[in-house]
Amino acid sequence: MKVFFYVQHLLGIGHLKRAATLAQALRGAGFQVALVSGGAPVSGIAVDVQLAPASAADMTFRTLLDENGRPVDEAWKRARAAALLDVWRAVRADVLLVELFPFGRRQMRFELMPLLEDARRLTPRPLVVCSVRDLLQPRPDREQQTADLALRFFDHILVHGDPHLASFERTFGAARALEGRLHYTGYVVAPSATRAAAGSEVLVSAGGGAVGRRLLETAIAAREQTLLRGSRWRLLAGINCSDADFRDLTRQAKPGIVLERSRADFQQLLASCALSVSQAGYNTVAETLQARVRAVFVPFAAGGETEQSLRAELLAARGAAVVVPEAALTPEALAHAVNRAARAPRPAADLVDLRGAQRSAELIKEWT
Repeated sequence: MKVFFYVQHLLGIGHLKRAATLAQALRGAGFQVALVSGGAPVSGIAVDVQLAPASAADMTFRTLLDENGRPVDEAWKRARAAALLDVWRAVRADVLLVELFPFGRRQMRFELMPLLEDARRLTPRPLVVCSVRDLLQPRPDREQQTADLALRFFDHILVHGDPHLASFERTFGAARALEGRLHYTGYVVAPSATRAAAGSEVLVSAGGGAVGRRLLETAIAAREQTLLRGSRWRLLAGINCSDADFRDLTRQAKPGIVLERSRADFQQLLASCALSVSQAGYNTVAETLQARVRAVFVPFAAGGETEQSLRAELLAARGAAVVVPEAALTPEALAHAVNRAARAPRPAADLVDLRGAQRSAELIKEWT
């Protein structure tokens, strides 16, 4: 059985990373997978088909840029939509798996609507499935239109979360209209390495790095005010951290602080550190829970974003993390949060379901 898996990341790398983890699980279940990416290539994450890359100009996500940083025009859109259809028709997949749309990625309607329409016309018709994270950016004015698209084009919707922590209805009020098509899988996270012995290092990470500079600067300033000032602090700026920002951070780093862009063994570092300080993106949170590490979350909230803040607050309410709102981020506030987290117990092993990748593959196998 063949799966055609479309994913588009625009600012960070989280969507692509989650899709790659799902693709790996599907292959492990015996599927042939064509992972098709429309975002910028990411070192260390292999895809099967790379479309002409598109990215977001800023945190509003309103303007798409091509690989040269120029706003895309209608000719570019037509060419990419045609290229996507060509690949889809060449693969002749049994399953069409689309990441996020119609719950997001409205910017990509120019190519996704023709793709979905083409899938509807085929005989036999392929199974069409949506892959969506636990929490969305609420858009009440668009919910009915989104639900109508989901009902029209999608057979099933995989919600990569745990309803015991956050139901899909919490950020998508029209979820009941999709009853019978929504399937919770648990959180998607790559298999962890063998757990290393607990260490004393503090790991500060900024995800992909596009919007993490302030967190890293604050961590550098907060270190001396914490109970863990005698520990080594390892700062990971992210692969999308600009060269200028990385140079500035290098100048600010003090003895006892190691600054790197990224580490291929991030999950192992996380599992063996004394404390993690990070934003609250989906992948980082899932990996933090898998590692059962004490954590401080500083959720990304610029541009009116609420997804990370809600996820972090839900976990804090269950004693799994300490939260510092981005608007309240100061060295003093971060140091206080680090000290609270350092004294806290590790999160429970069964706090949330983390079998999302395997369960997604099992469900798709059942449906085919």
